[in-house]
Amino acid sequence: MNSLEFSSRVLADSGASVEEIQELLAYNQNKFNHVYHRKTLPKESEPHIQVWRQYMTESHQIGVYAVLKAHLVQFQFPIKQGISQTPDYRQATRQGKSEEGMSLKTGLTFNQPERLSLILYETLAGLIPVIIADDRNDFITLVQALTKGNEPYLVPESMGACMVGNYNNWERIRQYKAQWIDRNPNCCGETDWQLEFQHLILKKELYQDRFIILSTGNYSNVSAQQLGLTESQWLELSLKIRLEHECTHYITRRWFDSMQNNLYDELIADYRGIVAALGYYNVDWFLHFLGLESFPAYRSGGRLENYKGEPALSPGAFKILQKLLKKAAENLARFEQQYIKQPRNSVQETALLYALTSLRLEELASTEAIGLLNRAMEEIQEVGVGI
Repeated sequence: MNSLEFSSRVLADSGASVEEIQELLAYNQNKFNHVYHRKTLPKESEPHIQVWRQYMTESHQIGVYAVLKAHLVQFQFPIKQGISQTPDYRQATRQGKSEEGMSLKTGLTFNQPERLSLILYETLAGLIPVIIADDRNDFITLVQALTKGNEPYLVPESMGACMVGNYNNWERIRQYKAQWIDRNPNCCGETDWQLEFQHLILKKELYQDRFIILSTGNYSNVSAQQLGLTESQWLELSLKIRLEHECTHYITRRWFDSMQNNLYDELIADYRGIVAALGYYNVDWFLHFLGLESFPAYRSGGRLENYKGEPALSPGAFKILQKLLKKAAENLARFEQQYIKQPRNSVQETALLYALTSLRLEELASTEAIGLLNRAMEEIQEVGVGI
C-alpha cells in the first residue's frame, strides 16, 4: 500500500466522505522536497549574515532603530494606502534610487522605536537575523513595511511572527558595486555597471536576504491564565516558542524548499517551539494554540481558522482535519516519550525533523504513526544525509 492509499484509508476510518477524502489528500500533500539537498543538509549561515553582523555591530553604537532606518529603504516611507504603486516608492525599493528629496519620504512611525531589538539566532541551518518589536503596533508596522510594500495590510491578532524572504537588500548591492569598481577601475562606467548588474541579479544569494520579525505578546493570542501561568512566565515562554517556530519554517524552506501556509507545517513548527521553551512537548498547549483545547469544540479566534486552505476546505473536511491534528499531536508526544533521549542534541533534532517532513499528516495521525516515525528516523540515520 503506497502513501496515498494508506492516507485514504486513514481518512475513511476518520469518517471522511469520498469528496472529503479528495479534499484532504490535496490539502495534506507533502511538499517537503527531500532531494533538494540530496547528500548534505546545509548548516553554515547564508551569505547575507555577513552584512547583518555589520548591522549588529552598528546597533551597539547607535541603536537598532537607527541602523535599520539607515539600511532598510522601507523605513524611509510611511504606512499609507496606495504608496507601493507610487513612482517614488517603486524607484526606491525596486531600482535602488536614492530616496533623498522624495516628497513621500516621511519615514515609518513607531510607538517605541527604542524597544526594537536585533539578534542573530542559531538554528539547525545556520544563523538568521531576527528583529523583535516589544510594542504590538510596532510589530504590525514592521510587517506592513517589510512584507506589504508599506501598505496598511490587516495583520491578524493571532499573528505574532513573520518570515521575510527574498528581501532585496540595496545596501548589499551598493557594497557589491563598490567592490566591483575597486576590481575594475578602468571599466566601471554606467554602461559597464548595467551589464554587470544583469549578471548580479541572477545570483540572488548575493543581494537577497531572509530574516524574521517577532512580537513579544502572548503566543497565538492565548492568555497566561488559560495555561495556568503568570504573565511574565508566559511572555518569556511565548517568545521562545515563537522564535523556534518561525526558525523551523526557515529550516524547512532552506533544507526542503518548502514553507507552506498549512497545518502540518504548523504542527511541526509548534512542536519544535514548545520543546525549545519547555524541553518537552505539551499536547495541551498545542491544542490551545489552535483553539482545540475543548475538542471537538473549536474556540473562535484560534489559529486554526487561518489555515483553511485555498480554496477553503468544506466544513466537513475541516472537522476531519481537526480530528487528524489532535491524533497526530498525541502520537508525536508518545513517540517523543518513547524514543527521544535526553539531553536533546542537534543530530537527534535534525533526524526527527527530517522524519516528520517525510510523512503526511494522515500517517502521523494513524495507529501506525510510532512505527512509521521510528523507521523514518532509523533510515535517515543509516543514510546519513549530512546530519
